Amino acid sequence: MTTSSVNWPVAALRDAELRDRTYMRVGGRVRWLLEPATPHELSLAVATARERGFVPRILGGGCNLIIEDGLHECLVITTDRMKRCFRPLRGSSRFDESTQQGALVQVDPAEDPRLVVWAGTTLQKLCSTATDLGLSGLECLAGVPGQLGGGVAMNAGGRYGELWDCVELVRVIEPDGRMLDLPRAECTPRYRNGGLGERVVAGAILKLVPQTRALVRERAKQYLKEKNDVQPVTEWSAGCVFKNPDKQRSGGLSAGQLVERCGLKGRERGDAYVSPQHGNFVINRRNASSSDVLGLIEELRAEVARVTGVELELEVKVWRRETL
Repeated sequence: MTTSSVNWPVAALRDAELRDRTYMRVGGRVRWLLEPATPHELSLAVATARERGFVPRILGGGCNLIIEDGLHECLVITTDRMKRCFRPLRGSSRFDESTQQGALVQVDPAEDPRLVVWAGTTLQKLCSTATDLGLSGLECLAGVPGQLGGGVAMNAGGRYGELWDCVELVRVIEPDGRMLDLPRAECTPRYRNGGLGERVVAGAILKLVPQTRALVRERAKQYLKEKNDVQPVTEWSAGCVFKNPDKQRSGGLSAGQLVERCGLKGRERGDAYVSPQHGNFVINRRNASSSDVLGLIEELRAEVARVTGVELELEVKVWRRETL
């Protein structure tokens, strides 16, 4: 099953390094890495992996992920080649792929303010495309890393809104490889959770609001400036480590503020340290191991619980060898 003679229905790499495929720049190797280029190939990859005894992990932009060091005897499917973003055909209400070989369909955005987006499209590319078309609704994602698939799966966003605010329909891959289209009304997204369970996001139709390009651009610019002022966006990190706790339990403080109140900004472990700029970010100085990063995170959780009584819940995803 894990020999080099295995033939996969999509591009595949054996013993692939994962470290540089994450924003944190930590992690080991995976036995098999599959690289589908379309939603159809993604469904084939999921189905074939299951048939061969693997429970596949999905790797998008790697921005909200910490991967343990060492060899992971498993299979990972990356959506990095699935970078398609286009307007739907005139009058279409489904996830139409008929334009996949062509340019954007030239329909007036005011007439149909929707975008069809495949899972590997970066959120920044999505924001810039919407801005260029004069479509509002995605400005809240300005400066947010990652890809559409992961953004839908975890309901990415911030103080000005969330990705699911714009989702009209999401195309998912069931564990057996079947594709299914889910209208927004049939989904139950919540804070930092798209509510899709084990389903894999292949793409989505986003319904936006026509605005002037200048207005959308200015709003996105302002949101990005605010993010840059308070977050270490250029550093190697996995984004916010912890979910913000219930305000009644935390006295109205965010996770980052709780870390700061406990005097933990700047704390180090190996080459990992807590950002002096924002207490909810752990930074890889350059050569941190996963043990450095995960050990530091556990120190933060324990100290915040000891001092404040608040048990912080991880927002970042962790891939450990023994659980894959």
